[in-house]
Amino acid sequence: MTHAWFADAGAGMLSLPRVLVACATFLLLLMWPPAAGAPAAGAPAAAAPPGVTVLTVNGAIGPATADYGARGLERAAQERRQLVIIALDTPGGLDTSMRAVVKAILGARLPVAVYVAPSGARAASAGTFILMASHIAAMAPGTNLGAATPVQLGGPGSGSGERGGTSKDTAKDGPAGRAGKADPRASTSMERKQLNDAAAYIRALAELRGRNADWAERSVREALSLPAADALNARVIDHVAADVAALLAQVDGRQVALRAGAVPGAVPDAVTLHTRGATLHHADPDWRTRLLAVISDPSVALILMSIGIYGLLFEFMSPGAVAPGVVGGLCLLLGLYGLHLLPLNYAGLGLILLGLAFMVGEAFLPSFGVLGLGGMAAFVAGALILIDTDLPGYGVPAGVVVPLAIVSALLLAGMAGVALKTRRRAAAGGPNALVGSLAEVIGTSGTDTWANVNGETWRVDSSAALRPGQTVRVLARKGARLEVVPVNDVKQGE
Repeated sequence: MTHAWFADAGAGMLSLPRVLVACATFLLLLMWPPAAGAPAAGAPAAAAPPGVTVLTVNGAIGPATADYGARGLERAAQERRQLVIIALDTPGGLDTSMRAVVKAILGARLPVAVYVAPSGARAASAGTFILMASHIAAMAPGTNLGAATPVQLGGPGSGSGERGGTSKDTAKDGPAGRAGKADPRASTSMERKQLNDAAAYIRALAELRGRNADWAERSVREALSLPAADALNARVIDHVAADVAALLAQVDGRQVALRAGAVPGAVPDAVTLHTRGATLHHADPDWRTRLLAVISDPSVALILMSIGIYGLLFEFMSPGAVAPGVVGGLCLLLGLYGLHLLPLNYAGLGLILLGLAFMVGEAFLPSFGVLGLGGMAAFVAGALILIDTDLPGYGVPAGVVVPLAIVSALLLAGMAGVALKTRRRAAAGGPNALVGSLAEVIGTSGTDTWANVNGETWRVDSSAALRPGQTVRVLARKGARLEVVPVNDVKQGE
């Protein structure tokens, strides 16, 4: 029995290595990387390519656009996106804002594609510069670019000159006007400087990206424009795509150089895009961008500044109201900040301030309307020339200026009426006009007690203790102070 037991045990011990081998094999199979198409539990099916950020720019290029673009590019780099697409539709914009956007693109740490879309959109004037600065320039069918002449040279009232040309003419690649060549519309030294500066700038951007620099310069000097298909044939842009998905499919596998224009050593020389199937992340303008867009509107800035001045004026006329002063101060600061962001004509700003001063003077020094009418005229003239540009969307329309001037005149007329009534009442009653009046104690400040007498705030003195809300009667006036007694303490017949 004992021998048989040991024999069985020996057989069991001989099978132990086989069990260990089987267990080890099972564990290895569990830890082995999953085969293609059979992902392990909790692991992604395939490494998705880095996402693509989409920024949308509609309307004129202004301070809000520059801030939105710069912060959007920086955020995309921090989020490790592989590409930023700027969907652009603009008639142009301010030179300073356009250059800020261009600098942000040139210094970006990731590729930037400017895509003129949707169909019917345009990248005119400042938009052409931004398109030329991008690593990838693309347009949707039915879009156009060009007409990049500085607006002061090509605006209303300028000579017709050579403002355009057919698409057949613009497809030619011959040079048209190097920097320094005289332009028939640039009649003054300042205009020639602006034209040559813009032409050299857009040519430098086109050469930096390997695009048709000759046509780019002609778009400034001759205000030429191109539709999407002709722009592609003329090597002005890189792609024509119906939508963002088509654009991503076209640029997939493309190698984009980042060294040019970027900080040396901060980014690799080039990156290869893997955009097919990449996730799109739309970065819409946030509250900061929307607020900046509102207060940098010339009409809004002018209205805010006017409200601010009237609020402070009302506070000075009625000390202690607080609310008009707070609202006026905030509106004045916001209005001045908005104007600071815009190309101001300081003569216009001076006329506005002079007009407001005249209208305020009419309220305090009635001059039978002479100061008031002069103030209105100065205000209207200054508002109409306030913004030093002819760009659409950056002037103050007469439909805003005239009603604002009328409201200002009515408001100041009301203030003048109140001031006249107060002056007449004071003249009729003299220094003792308040004697016998009832007043309400409104509070104390240090050793002083204040009361409201006929709508005016006075320091009051009393032999009795006074409390807020108590009714008192004025016994005498002593300079800027009133002697009062509580109503309950006044003797009968007094």
